[in-house]
Amino acid sequence: MSRFLVAFGVVTLLIAGLLSYLADPDPDGLDAVTRRGCTVDAAQELAGDCIARDAREHALADGPLADYAVGGDGALTGLAGIAGVLVTLALTGGLFWLLRRRTPTGRVRRLARPCPSFRKPGGLRRRTDRATPTGAGPGLSPRDGP
Repeated sequence: MSRFLVAFGVVTLLIAGLLSYLADPDPDGLDAVTRRGCTVDAAQELAGDCIARDAREHALADGPLADYAVGGDGALTGLAGIAGVLVTLALTGGLFWLLRRRTPTGRVRRLARPCPSFRKPGGLRRRTDRATPTGAGPGLSPRDGP
């Protein structure tokens, strides 16, 4: 695993774990727009004419990570952020693993690597003493003399 991926993972988990506490607890823009035209009474019921009046609770509202908290405890918001990041990375990593390129035999296709003579300075030199195999003139050969 490369250092970049490890650093990316650490930074992602730090952002999810620490910056989650800075999230605004007030309703977001969508909630504010859907409540326009309604008033909220003492029992937290909406009265008036707005879109949110007919809204129902989500099926997973009592789930373990509902409302960006673990088990409904607002003090564990950072833990909920870290859990969300880990689940997202696991799902996307698994998807990329399933969709990776394979050869017809089922093996994973690797990128071509250059031959070792290309890596060394002066590894290829122009051949001047003989023609290429096709007879087209001088060619290149690994580590031939000048």
